[in-house]
Amino acid sequence: MRILFLLFTITLSSTQSVADTGSTGPGQILDAARLFLDGFRDEQANQSFRVEYSLGSLDPRLNLAPCPDGMDVAFSGDPWRSTQPSLLVSCGGDRPWRMYLSASMEIHGDALVAARPLARGDRVQANMIRRQPVVVNAVRRGAITDQRQLLGMELKRPVNTGTPFTPDLVVVPDAVSRGDHVMIIATNGAFSVTSRGKALANARVGEQVMVENLASSRRIRGRVVGPGQVEIAM
Repeated sequence: MRILFLLFTITLSSTQSVADTGSTGPGQILDAARLFLDGFRDEQANQSFRVEYSLGSLDPRLNLAPCPDGMDVAFSGDPWRSTQPSLLVSCGGDRPWRMYLSASMEIHGDALVAARPLARGDRVQANMIRRQPVVVNAVRRGAITDQRQLLGMELKRPVNTGTPFTPDLVVVPDAVSRGDHVMIIATNGAFSVTSRGKALANARVGEQVMVENLASSRRIRGRVVGPGQVEIAM
């Protein structure tokens, strides 16, 4: 979801403004919201997503202070995680105000789903996944749409055919397991020495793990830098 999150961040930082020299009524507020959502829709169309939305209603008697510098509109939450996002509409100036406007929105696009039943502990390979049209923001915890974020990951629990892959379903697999023979890399600046060892626990890349040097039987703690590779500082 890294790419999706980046798009979401860019969208929130890009506000749309609609200038008005008189008082601000529901028509102007809805126009500003539509302008913002149309921009979001066009932005996602460039990424092959189709956005459909509708806005909630406002009291026709609403009469707010004028907003000569234009209204700012932004999502108040992550639109990729909800089909009912709220919009925060605000106005600065001498008489500032802010209000929330409800909306309904569906983001249609291809997500990655299980091509067949998979078991806990399986490492995801290309033949285990397929693309399928879904309402992306209706998938709890967010659907994974980029295959690069999924391949090689380990399943945390079993899934059925057609289940969308979500970030909470997968985890980075252990790079070393208890009892594995590993390469111990002792470094001191540009100088390094390698020796063979045995992992005394499971660990992922970047984590600390205890290893036993097979030549000296000495136990030391190092950082996992790759599959079967543990680095220690001399």
